[in-house]
Amino acid sequence: MTEPRLDTLRERALELWRSHGRETPLPGVFLAVSDSPMGPIHGVYQPSLCAVLQGAKVSRVGHRTYRYDEGKCLITSLDVPVRAEIIAASEERPYVGLIVNIDPVVVAELLLEHARTEPPPHPTPEALAVHCLEDEMIDPLTRLLDMAGHPGDIPVLAPMIQREIIWRLLNGPQGGMLRQTGLTDGRLARIGRSIAWVRENFTQTLSVPHLAMLAGMSPATFHRHFKAATAMTPVQFQKSLRLQEARRLLLSEGSDVAQVGFAIGYESPSQFSREYRRMFGAPPGRDGAQIRHAVAADSHA
Repeated sequence: MTEPRLDTLRERALELWRSHGRETPLPGVFLAVSDSPMGPIHGVYQPSLCAVLQGAKVSRVGHRTYRYDEGKCLITSLDVPVRAEIIAASEERPYVGLIVNIDPVVVAELLLEHARTEPPPHPTPEALAVHCLEDEMIDPLTRLLDMAGHPGDIPVLAPMIQREIIWRLLNGPQGGMLRQTGLTDGRLARIGRSIAWVRENFTQTLSVPHLAMLAGMSPATFHRHFKAATAMTPVQFQKSLRLQEARRLLLSEGSDVAQVGFAIGYESPSQFSREYRRMFGAPPGRDGAQIRHAVAADSHA
């Protein structure tokens, strides 16, 4: 990685942040800037590239921890619930992150157009991986951000550059992981089908045999590969999605705690409160009130 190229990309990102904030004019491209450490931040990562252009961040999935500092990127190949923290940021050197979504359809198209003959790796890869941000990735990322200053070019040229970025990823250190997401019979793609069902039906009672059927695996094989990819069991995965949705409901609607618990699939209010506190560090009512208060204070600052 050449430092001047990373500096140029970071400056482009900061210019775009100052003019647009997190949401850029480029479809599927987002920015994150913070002048102080923050977290934990709970959310669901979609297939994407998250490049740290300054500072450092840690993302945790199950028992696994992924740290990525300046000049490194996190590649996510499946939808996974994550707990993240920005661990290096200051007013002098703010954290600067660039997120580019990865379209599995484009991955599949590139694989079909440029078929490879080598067999896929046998083990099921993890859904997340960290590697260095090389010059051949920095260049198209910089050109992609430059598109924001040319709105008329975005519909035509931005998808071409994003396609180039995905091609670079497919031929990089994590290419094997991404190739599996683009192959309908790849293990990650099959696990992805079961994850999509859980995300759409997380309030329902979870049936591992049904998820295994969606993935085309036996229940035992499915359970093993699911945990290998996500560092969670299917039940833990569903629980994380439920509790994150509960937090969203409490913050956005200020709903009654018991009603929120029932809405996301819990039959026992005490179990809901207990598991919510274990995940977020405070009971749901207090956690929601504290965050709403903090948001109100920021808006009046």
